[in-house]
Amino acid sequence: MNELHQKLESLKGQALQAFLNEKTADSLYQMKVYFLGKKGLLTDILKDLGKLPPEDRPQVGALANQLKNELEKTYQSRLNEIQRTEVEQKLKSESIDVTLPAVGVCKGSIHPVSQILTEICSLFADMGFDIFEGPEIETDYYNFEALNIPKDHPTRDMHDTFFLPDQRVLRTHTSPVQIRLMEKEKPPLRMIAPGVVYRRDSDVTHTPMFHQVEGLVVDENITLAHLKGVVETFLRKIFDSKTRVKFRPSFFPFTEPSAEVDIGCVFCKGDGCRVCKQTGWLEIMGCGMVDPEVFCSVSIDSERYTGFAFGMGVERIAMLKLGIDDIRLFFENEIDFLKQF
Repeated sequence: MNELHQKLESLKGQALQAFLNEKTADSLYQMKVYFLGKKGLLTDILKDLGKLPPEDRPQVGALANQLKNELEKTYQSRLNEIQRTEVEQKLKSESIDVTLPAVGVCKGSIHPVSQILTEICSLFADMGFDIFEGPEIETDYYNFEALNIPKDHPTRDMHDTFFLPDQRVLRTHTSPVQIRLMEKEKPPLRMIAPGVVYRRDSDVTHTPMFHQVEGLVVDENITLAHLKGVVETFLRKIFDSKTRVKFRPSFFPFTEPSAEVDIGCVFCKGDGCRVCKQTGWLEIMGCGMVDPEVFCSVSIDSERYTGFAFGMGVERIAMLKLGIDDIRLFFENEIDFLKQF
C-alpha cells in the first residue's frame, strides 16, 4: 500500500507542475490526457489496486478519486487562466484605431416585387377589397376540380404543374383561396388573394416561382360592366390615368365569358416596338364572370348570385412599370440591380 500511495503522490506532483507549465489550451489538454486519460498514468497505477489486500483497497481507491478530482479542478482553473490570457492578447492585437474613417454601410430597401405587390394590395384595399391568403401546397381538388378543371381537362396541361405525393400539388394559381373563402363565407364577397405560385416554366419572361394576385367579387346583380370598371380603374391607377385598356375574348375553365386584358404599350405609347411586337398592346391579366359550375362546387346559388374574377402576375406588372426586360433579375439578388429601386 505504501508503494502505491507514493506513486499517487508522485503523480500528483508531476501533474500539478505540468499543468502550471503549459501555455496553450491544446498543450494543456494533452497533459490532461497523459495523466488522467483512459490510457494515462493514473490508470496504469490503479491497475495494481487488485494486488492489495481487500481491506486496503477502499482507502487507496478513495485516495485515487480525491487525487483525480483535485487534478481535474487544477486543470480547469489553469484552462480558464490560459483562455483569459488569450482573449486579452487578441484584444490588444486587434485594437481599433478610432481616428480611421468609418466603413460605409449600404442602406437596404424593400425588394421591387414586394414594393409592387404592396402597391397592388393597397389600391384594391382602397376599392373595398379584403385580403386573404391560403396554403402554397394544395390538394388537386382545390387547385383544379373545384375550379371546373376535371382530371381529363386539356387546360391542365397549360399549368405545367409540380405534382407532390397524395394528390397534392404546388399551387399553380391563387384561385384555390377563392374556393376556400366561398366554402366558409357566403355572399356578398369582395376579396383579393396575393401569394406565391409555381409552374414548370423558365425563360426571360417566366420563372418556376412567381407572385400572383387574384380577385373575386360575388353578389346579387354583378355584371360584366362591374368587372370592366374595377379592372380599368386598377390599371389606370397602377400605371397611368391615360392608360388605354382593351378586353379580348378568351377562355378559362372557371369563368364564362372570359377575357384577356391588354394595355397600351408603356414603352412605345402604342406606336409599336420590339416589346409589344409592333402591335402597340401588351397583355396584362385575365378575367371573366364566375362560371356557375364553380358556384355549384361551393354551394352558392348561381340563380341568385353572380360574380367576376381576375388574376395577374405581379412580376409582369413590375417589369412593365419599372422597365425591366428579364424577369430573372428579380431573383438573382444582384445588388447593383436592386439598388436602383
